[in-house]
Amino acid sequence: MGKYGYVATLAAGTVAKGAAIAPRDAWNAAAARVFPDSPSSQAKGCPRDTFLALCDLGAIHGVLPGQYTRSVKNRSYAVRALAALRANEALCDDPSRLWRMVTRGETKVANHQMDVVTTLWREGLIRQAPRSTR
Repeated sequence: MGKYGYVATLAAGTVAKGAAIAPRDAWNAAAARVFPDSPSSQAKGCPRDTFLALCDLGAIHGVLPGQYTRSVKNRSYAVRALAALRANEALCDDPSRLWRMVTRGETKVANHQMDVVTTLWREGLIRQAPRSTR
């Protein structure tokens, strides 16, 4: 588990406990805890927006779906990563391969997005089936 994966687990746990805190605020608090001396690490957008996209989708246990991020790219990466993991859970152990699948072979440098997704998956914080839209 990388540091951004750890931030994601802390944030997900805070929101899921019903602490009446928005996912973005939970992320910011967790990032400040994990990176107390690094404002740039606290503000890093790609892992945060990936976490918020998962929250948007209602993919994290205990987090209600909503509109938490406007990120288009990181949301699409999160959606594709979930689909890939649901089809082949072994990809959780190969984040580089998962990233290549998610970006569809595009030459794009990862920025901790898959650390967020795979850590939440491994920790059992991701719903294994898509939320019902009923």
